[in-house]
This record gives sequence, structure tokens and C-alpha cells, in this order.
Amino acid sequence: MPVNEQVTDSVTQVNTKVVGETPAMAMGNLLMSTGQALGTAAHNATNSQQQAQITMQAATVQGVNSLMSIGSSVIGRSAEGIIEKDA
Repeated sequence: MPVNEQVTDSVTQVNTKVVGETPAMAMGNLLMSTGQALGTAAHNATNSQQQAQITMQAATVQGVNSLMSIGSSVIGRSAEGIIEKDA
């Protein structure tokens, strides 16, 4: 059974259109996924910096606390030495 030429022309045109649009669609999908990945990477970097800042601040506080406690013990030992020399 023969097929009408208008049908074959229509199918050919649709196939040509789809094949012609494929590179543009692929690039669009690539750009979208790349943009999503870069946005996620920037978010993760910001979050990591915030967490690192909190950790560094906690370490600084612990260091200052250690220095302060060491200072008072040194003062106590020095005072003890002075008092014992006088006695």
C-alpha cells in the first residue's frame, strides 16, 4: 500500500527538526547541570568556611582559657616561693 507523499514529507521534516534541535538541547542540559553543580559547590564552600570559623573560635577560646589557668597557677607558685623564703 503506497504512503501519501505529504505524510512522508511531514515525518521527514519532524525528524530533521528533532535532529537539528538535539545539540542545542544537549548544551542547554549541560549548562543547567553545570550551573547547579557550581551553585552547590559554592554553597558547600560557604558552609565549610562557617564551620571552620566556629571550630577556630572554639580553639582560640580553649587556648585563652589554658593561658589564663596557667597564669594563675604560676602566680600561686611564685607567691608560695616568696612566702616560704620569708618564713
